[in-house]
Amino acid sequence: MLVEDNPQYREVIELAISEEIGMELVAQFGAAEIALHSLRQPSISEGVDVILLDIRLPGMNGVDAVSLIQQCAPKAKIIMLTQSQMEADVIKAIQAGAAGYLLKPSSIKEITESIQAVFNGGAALDANVAKYLVMALNKKQPKPELDIKLTTRELDILQLLSLGLVKKEIAEKLDISAHTVAQYVKNIYGKLDVQNAPAAVTKAFKSGLLDSNNN
Repeated sequence: MLVEDNPQYREVIELAISEEIGMELVAQFGAAEIALHSLRQPSISEGVDVILLDIRLPGMNGVDAVSLIQQCAPKAKIIMLTQSQMEADVIKAIQAGAAGYLLKPSSIKEITESIQAVFNGGAALDANVAKYLVMALNKKQPKPELDIKLTTRELDILQLLSLGLVKKEIAEKLDISAHTVAQYVKNIYGKLDVQNAPAAVTKAFKSGLLDSNNN
């Protein structure tokens, strides 16, 4: 599903998705309120796996809509697709449970690959936004003492996740298999008690496991 108020941009995304095998745009709306009304119908919400959600929308903004959308469609993953790089938008969206945050200048390939990654249980975070996000959190948030023990390899992978790399890119960079990376990521999520990469990165910087000065 796409929630975007710019009709020209909706057409671009619609065309891109139509050309992807195994991917279908089942609905598109220009306002969050209309999308929510649609998602309250089980026949609609049960058929949506990923929602691309703009922030600057008429009426309710996308960040405020995240938690409401999750109530209507708890199985759907949300990717913010927006122009906004504002710290408040980024942090609120991720804390609300968005599985991804992409900027509209992202290429069509980046957007479709991010949809697939999120559908497969991963996350999608624009590299610039990821670095901005973790630096802001590291600077402003207190660092509570947490009894979390990560191995050197797990810390390496967490550092790469914080830079916006996906599992395949991490595997290539560390010269290990994607399956091995997936297992490490699963262990990291378990130790940090989180569900996705943005949440893992956020918690790691807040707790001092990672240092933004090393990014």
